[in-house]
Amino acid sequence: MSGAARTARQPGSPVLAGTCARGFEGVRELLGHNLATGVELGASLCVMRGEEVVVDLWGGTADAATGRPWTRDTVVNTYSLTKTATALCALLLVDRGLLDPDAPVADYWPEFAAAGKGPSGPDTVLVRHVLGHTSGMSGWDRAMAVDDLYDGPSAADLLARQEPWWTPGDGSGYHAMSFGTLVGELVRRITGRSLGEFLAAEVAGPLGADYWIGAPRELRDDPARVASMVAPPPSGFDYASFPADSILRRTLTNPAFSPALTTDDAFLAAELGGANGQGNARSVALLQSVVACGGTTRGRRFLAPETLDRIFEVQADGPDRVLGVPVRFGLGWGLPSPSMPGVRPGRVCWWTGFGGSVVSADADRGITVAYVMNRMGPGLIGAPRPNAYLDAVYESL
Repeated sequence: MSGAARTARQPGSPVLAGTCARGFEGVRELLGHNLATGVELGASLCVMRGEEVVVDLWGGTADAATGRPWTRDTVVNTYSLTKTATALCALLLVDRGLLDPDAPVADYWPEFAAAGKGPSGPDTVLVRHVLGHTSGMSGWDRAMAVDDLYDGPSAADLLARQEPWWTPGDGSGYHAMSFGTLVGELVRRITGRSLGEFLAAEVAGPLGADYWIGAPRELRDDPARVASMVAPPPSGFDYASFPADSILRRTLTNPAFSPALTTDDAFLAAELGGANGQGNARSVALLQSVVACGGTTRGRRFLAPETLDRIFEVQADGPDRVLGVPVRFGLGWGLPSPSMPGVRPGRVCWWTGFGGSVVSADADRGITVAYVMNRMGPGLIGAPRPNAYLDAVYESL
C-alpha cells in the first residue's frame, strides 16, 4: 500500500474500515454513504492500479439476524461473478497448450460427442462455444435440484448426453449454472483435479487470494467469517409466464435456489463454478488483476499476452436468449456493452453476480475493480449500485 494510503473512518459512518489512497476519496465516500443510509447492509470494495491495492474498504453487517459486523476477512457468496475465476482456470490451460478454444469439447471429453455434439456431428460444440455462452447447453433437460449439481461429474454426464438447445455458435444463451459444470469437467478431464482444487493450487494460492470454489473445512467451521445474503426485493418478473420449454425458464429455474442456502455447509463445500465462489473484494480483485496486469502479477506469469488477447475475441454480440438483453461475450468474460454502462470501453472484461457483485479488469488502464455485498439488489445485470462504484473509481483516475 502506498504511503498516501490511510485508514478510512468515514465521519458519521464508523462501520466503514480499510485503506484508501489519496485521490480515491469519492469511492470511500460513496461506499460510506451507502452503508450509513442502509443502501448496503455489508460490503467490500477493492481497487488495484497495476499490482498496487489503492482501495481496500469493507464495513457494515455480515449477518442481519445477529448484527455480526463485516470484517476485513469476511467472505460472501459471489454468485455468477464466480464465472470469472472459472474462466481464468480455463485460460491457464489454454496458455499451457492443454486446451484449445477452437477444438471440439469431445476432444477432451469423449462422452460429450453424444447427440451430435462431436467433431463429425451436426451440432459440434467447440470449447469457445462453452466459454462464450453459445454452446446451446445453457441448462439441463432433466429436472434438477441444487444438490444434484454437487456431484459435478454426474451433472456433467447429463449434459454430455443431451442435445444442444440451439445451433452451437449461433448467438448466446447465458449458461447460468451449466457454465461451471462444463468448464469444471474440462478442467477435471485435462488435469485430473477438480475445478476448486485447480483454482486453489494454480491461481488463488500463489496470489494469496482468499477465494474458494468449494470452501475448505476450516472456513466452513468458522461461520463468523461467512456473510449471509439478504434476498432482493420482488422484481415482478414471473418465470411461470414463460412456456415451460422456453430456454429462459429452463435455464434460470432448473435449478433455482434461495439466498438462504449460501451459508449451508453442503453448498459451501460444493464446487459450482458458475455460482458459489466464496470471497471478498480483495480476493476477487487479486485474481482478476492477472488480466489487468497483462498476464503477470505479483512476480508470477500466469498468461502470455497472446493468451490474454483471446479474452477479447467476441463470441456473441446481441440479444441473449436467457438474460433478455443484448450482451457482448468474449472468451469467458463479458465485454463492454450498453447492458453495463459502468464498464468502460476498451480492452476491458467483466462480469457480475446475482444481486449486484461485480468485477472489472481493465487491461488498457491496468485497473481492477471488485465489489461484493450481502444485500442483494434486483435484476441479473446492469444494477445501479455496481455501476455507481465503477463510475466513482474512474472519476478518481
